[in-house]
Amino acid sequence: MRRSTALLLSCLCAPLAAIPAARAAFLVPGFELVYTAPVETSLGQEELRSPVEVWPEMFASAKKTIDLEEFYVTPKPGEPLEPALEALRKAGERGVRIRFLAEKNMAAASAEGFERLRKIPNLELWVADFSALSPGGIIHAKYFVVDGVAAYVGSQNFDWRSLKHIHELGLRISDPEIVGRMRSVFETDWDAFGRLAAGKAVRPLNRRPLPAETGRRAYLVASPWPYAPPGVGDSETELARLIGTAEREVRVQLLDYAPLDRRRLFYAPIDNALRLAASRGVRVRLMVSHWNTESPAVEHLKSLSLVPGVEVTVVTLPQSAQGRIPFSRVIHSKYMVLDGRTLWLGTSNWSGGYLDRSRNLEVVVKDEALAGRVLKLHAQLWDSAYAEKIDVAKAYPKPER
Repeated sequence: MRRSTALLLSCLCAPLAAIPAARAAFLVPGFELVYTAPVETSLGQEELRSPVEVWPEMFASAKKTIDLEEFYVTPKPGEPLEPALEALRKAGERGVRIRFLAEKNMAAASAEGFERLRKIPNLELWVADFSALSPGGIIHAKYFVVDGVAAYVGSQNFDWRSLKHIHELGLRISDPEIVGRMRSVFETDWDAFGRLAAGKAVRPLNRRPLPAETGRRAYLVASPWPYAPPGVGDSETELARLIGTAEREVRVQLLDYAPLDRRRLFYAPIDNALRLAASRGVRVRLMVSHWNTESPAVEHLKSLSLVPGVEVTVVTLPQSAQGRIPFSRVIHSKYMVLDGRTLWLGTSNWSGGYLDRSRNLEVVVKDEALAGRVLKLHAQLWDSAYAEKIDVAKAYPKPER
């Protein structure tokens, strides 16, 4: 199996105030919640806009720069990624400088996408091997920054399927501090791969994980910590710390959860944090995709579900009426809500290799309205016909992806 295929199997602007009132969707200061509901399901939220609308709008607003860092690029004529690509093309034609950083190990899956990008005027495409910086790591991030004043981060890959056939959640951001930090992450990576291409050394920026700016209403964390720029905390450390602050409830939705790395070695930080939270009376509700039922990950899910106070639910979406579409029809959102007050939303799966070695970004927002709206999404799916509590006695078949 090619590494790009294996990696795909393991994963898949104007200021906000400028949005017309009739299309204001769900906004809190500095943030708009952006949602992809898979077609041909009973899921959907009328007041949440889709990236199909938001991404082209943001690219159309660009006056000087658009910077994108993405896991891979997979367009298909006539499908929902086309408006975004067309908006990028028009931005390039009017003189906007576009920089696109993508993961080299996904080059085979991105071949057609790279060809399309290379035809866009003023677009520089860098296909980077992130493992050259962080052994075993990949660019798994999915984010972009427009003119240094607006940004987007979420679970949606730059893939037509992510905009139509996969359950996804992201944030459109105008908070100046968060946007600035996201831009600094991009500049760090762009500069690093430029130096490597020139035969120059790239040294880690940090000797130890950077603490997050937890006193702020909203802050950015990233992985891997050796390459986190100033002002950006460490994802792995902060996720475990946040879970440790929970008083009543932790709700999580993920594609994959496993206390293992890609070599199937034990990866303890997040699993320990969840078990400790449950041991002090915190209710943990973990919702994962049916892709997570492959061995040995499913055995760890079963083990976690046996902890008093922990519930684990597996979500299986029906296939599309047009037939099986590989690497789709799955829940892929990556978020956590703590005590109904704090939202953690980002790009990382919760397993080894993502929060410690790969480039991922996560945003933490302390806002009850935003956290509460995401709780409604979690509850809708948790209580849906697509969700089923994990059965510790069941021998789950290998999922088809």
